[in-house]
Order: sequence, then C-alpha cells, then structure tokens
Amino acid sequence: MTTPTVDLTGVLRPVRQGNAFEETVERMLTVIKLGLVARGERFPAERELAAQLGVSRLTLRDAIHELHSAGYVCSRRGRFGGTFVTYDRPAPDSAELVRLARQDGDKLTDALTFRLAVETGAADALAVRFQAASAGRSAAGRNGRGIMAGRVLPAVSAGGGRRSAAKATIDRDAVSAAEVARTTLLTRLADVNGAKPQDYRRMDTLFHLCIAELSGSSLLTSAAADARMRLNDLLNAIPVLPRNITHAARQHAAIVESILAGDADRARHDVAEHLEGTAALLRGFLA
Repeated sequence: MTTPTVDLTGVLRPVRQGNAFEETVERMLTVIKLGLVARGERFPAERELAAQLGVSRLTLRDAIHELHSAGYVCSRRGRFGGTFVTYDRPAPDSAELVRLARQDGDKLTDALTFRLAVETGAADALAVRFQAASAGRSAAGRNGRGIMAGRVLPAVSAGGGRRSAAKATIDRDAVSAAEVARTTLLTRLADVNGAKPQDYRRMDTLFHLCIAELSGSSLLTSAAADARMRLNDLLNAIPVLPRNITHAARQHAAIVESILAGDADRARHDVAEHLEGTAALLRGFLA
C-alpha cells in the first residue's frame, strides 16, 4: 500500500464551516474520483488531512465513516494503518451519458470553456516560472565568481556585496525549484504517454493537474481539479483509441517542451490545441 504521489493541497483546500461535513465529503470524493489517490493508496494522516481541510478531526472522522459506508474507503489501524481507497470506477453507462450530454448541452459547452481557460492559464503561468528561472540561471552564470560549489561566497563589502549575494541566493533557489519542477513534469509526461489503456485516463488527469500544481497557485490547482471533475464521467466514457492516444502523446510532449522553454504564448497555444481535440471527441461520441 502506498501514499499518493501528488500534492493534494489545491484540492483539499479549507472548507466553509457552515457546511464542513458536506464539503469534506465532497473534497475527498473529488480526490478519489479523479484518481489522485488511487485504489489501494492511502490518504494523508488524519491530523494532516484535518489541517488541510480546516476541519476538526471529529468532522473528518464522520466524513470518512460515510465514505466507508458508501464503499469508497476503508480504515485500518496500526503502524501501517490509515484511510485507504477501495473505490473501483464502474464501467460508464454510455447511453445515460449521451442522454445527459444532450439534455445539458449548454453545461457541457460551459465546462469545456472553463477547462480551456483554466488549463491554458496554468500552462502560461508555469512557462513564465521557467522563463524566470532561466533568467536567474543566466544571471548566476554572469556572476559566477560570487557562487562556488553550490554556496554563496561571503560579501566583500558591507553594502552592494551583501545585496548581490542575497540576489544570487534567490536566483539559485529559483533555479533549484525549477529543476525539481522539470523532473516532476517530465515524470508525469512519461507516466501518461506510457500508461496502459485501463490506466490512461487517471494518468492523463495527473499530467494535466501537475501543470497547475507546479504553477505554485493552490487556487489554480483547485480550479483545474474542478474543471476536470465537471467532465470526468464524460471523459471516462470516451473509448481509449490507439490513434488518438498516439496523437495526444505528441501534443503532451509539445506542451511540456513549450513550458520548459519558457514560451508562454506557445504553451497556451499547445494546450488549447490539445483540449480542442478532446472536446471534438467528446462531442463526436456523445452527439
């Protein structure tokens, strides 16, 4: 059994106290249904989870009890205990989804527009971060005499020297964070592009949400998860077509390349092109 490998902060954001129980259940169901914590994986420890959600441990336990009764989780005691996901996503009822899509066509269009705005914005924000890190790397290179073996040398004067050293430290930290983000993004890309058909949708979700997470905005991450959740059942109803997956893999790679290059305009364009293809498939299969 493993703990989740994604940052849940943006999804498990604090709930409103007036509806604490209901919203706690909603937040946890979002995490489960999006596959952010997969079957067999464990939620964060109860103390940590309650703090993230901004609720009492009693409220959290009540929510977990309801999810257990509904068959979504189980609780285990002991050193390796915790709250584990037991949910298996049922096979989609295509006929019912088609009916809902026809009945709520305006809502589908609205959800697709929302997703487009959020995910292109996330890609833009992340590309800007990489562009800034690249500029910091260049600045560190130009002032290389002030940085040696990964540490800042002592300032040589009481004024400008200390300021230069402080700036070099900030630049170095930004570059280091960018390298971690780069590794994470490339790992998610490899995961989705190498996923088996039965796990493809979950890996695709993790890839897209990863871009929002790495932007550094918990609000943006929350919005990206919300956008995905609005389309989740419909996306899961689309057959995993080999030709489409091959095409999507090229688009995913292009998105990552644009982001890592710090090209915000191209990143927005690549994400928009990719999402427009997904929207076309949704409309085609559910028309």
